[in-house]
Amino acid sequence: MTDAPPNLDPQAGLAIPFAVRDLSASGIIVLVGLMGAGKTTIGRRVAQRLGVPFIDADHEIERAASCTIPEIFTRHGEAAFRDGERRVISRLLQGPPCVLATGGGAYMDARTRQMIRRNAVSIWLRCALPVLVRRVAGRTGRPLLAQGDPTAILEELQIKRHPFYAEADIIVDCGDDSVETSSKRVLEALSTHRHPPRVPVHLASHRYDVMIGPDLIARAGAHIAPVIPQKRAIVITDERVAALHLPRLMQGLAETGITARAFVIRGGEESKSLAVYAELINDILAHGIERHTTIIGFGGGVVGDLAGFIAATALRGVPFVQIPTTLLSQVDSSVGGKTGVNATSGKNLIGAFYQPQIVLADTSALSTLPHRERVAGYAEIVKAGLIDGPDLFGWCETHGAAVLAGDPAAQAEGVRRACAFKARVVQADEREQAAQGGRALLNLGHSFAHALEAWFGYDGRLLHGEAVSIGLHLATSLSVRLGFCEEHTLTRLDAHLRQNGMPAGLDWFGEPLSAGTLVSNMARDKKMRDGQLALVLIRRIGDCFTTRDVPMTTVFEFLQDEGCTV
Repeated sequence: MTDAPPNLDPQAGLAIPFAVRDLSASGIIVLVGLMGAGKTTIGRRVAQRLGVPFIDADHEIERAASCTIPEIFTRHGEAAFRDGERRVISRLLQGPPCVLATGGGAYMDARTRQMIRRNAVSIWLRCALPVLVRRVAGRTGRPLLAQGDPTAILEELQIKRHPFYAEADIIVDCGDDSVETSSKRVLEALSTHRHPPRVPVHLASHRYDVMIGPDLIARAGAHIAPVIPQKRAIVITDERVAALHLPRLMQGLAETGITARAFVIRGGEESKSLAVYAELINDILAHGIERHTTIIGFGGGVVGDLAGFIAATALRGVPFVQIPTTLLSQVDSSVGGKTGVNATSGKNLIGAFYQPQIVLADTSALSTLPHRERVAGYAEIVKAGLIDGPDLFGWCETHGAAVLAGDPAAQAEGVRRACAFKARVVQADEREQAAQGGRALLNLGHSFAHALEAWFGYDGRLLHGEAVSIGLHLATSLSVRLGFCEEHTLTRLDAHLRQNGMPAGLDWFGEPLSAGTLVSNMARDKKMRDGQLALVLIRRIGDCFTTRDVPMTTVFEFLQDEGCTV
């Protein structure tokens, strides 16, 4: 079918500036809701405006069964009707673009919801109880309403079905408004709706998606409910994120019937400790969780790492969801399954590989970030560009300033590109076991970064991303010193960092650092083996490698040349 030309509704006055197939891969729109919500009347009008057929699923079921729906209920029962309903809807979802109105109970079936989610855009026509009662009064052919008082039955159906209808892609409130007004609202919602981009992560024994886009927090329940085994959750967040975003998240979860309890910790690297872990997991266990209760990490990298480690260890493992709210956590720590806490001997020395069920990277949350935290997150995108190659690094050079300035489109694209890069790396080497290259390359700049963070005691004076930015300079500078890399690569990197106001060397600090202390910190790194540190170095942009052949004495001398004291 060719694209429908833009239409103008002369009564509603709404131009439709989009083609039906722009809405989903199939161009099919599915309306869900209780009887009386207006699925048929509104659906016919919307289909007319879009220039596509309108299909009533109930009519198709009756045609296929050669009898009415009340007769199907009487002869075969509701279970047989639902089975036939699912098969009919499955067939219609494989057809050409259309507006499809489903029966009120169709969306309650998990398999039907999954089919609609894959093949269409779903819209819940939400309607208040008094309006529904008035609309269905005196109607025949409604088997469920024939069982007693319509008001009581509809109220019970609302309680039961609304949490499932809330999983729809779009929610449109349709009250006492005219059909024209309600249709206009549906069309307006369709004109702005876009399925959030997804970056799939395919592992040997697990698969999940990273969803990227605005306002995912508000609809978190709709995205999470299909992938978790039980509608019970524990939310772990920090004080700052709780103040900014927690009410929206809790409302979004409750909308789909997910019962959640929030546990709020102090922000900062100090919370990523065994002491906080012990206190928090004991509090959560005392609250009462089951094997199918989901842990939701809602915040930056500290919260995500801590929440993931609790999910990995509570009851020997419960489902885990990541909702990262900082640029750093969206582009790096939320993807790949590394979880853990710091030890007194060093960073991330206690932890586990534990993959989430889904990652929701809500880019609208980035608007609340201070510039300093945007810089910290952007450093990880630059790191990804150095490892991945000229295309991603060139994108950084062109769009990095926009990312740091808070441009939503640039930030969303940066998150998508960085997540896609990391997904490829993790899929090839989930547990960092490759002898050469693999996931270990993601540590580019991190041996220096962790040593710098330890120097400042993880007290917030140096953010992880800021340390990574300096670490990228140091790793590239060391590569030049050792003859692996040409000087122009370092010049290009430093120019990009400094042009964007990012730290690009030890001169960023207002105090001298000790080379001996930094080397000592690096010696406690978890990548040490047989007394040799695995360093990630660079030959050129897109060509990084790991080596254990660089003596610590060489690193010590190099740091002195970079401005450190003894």
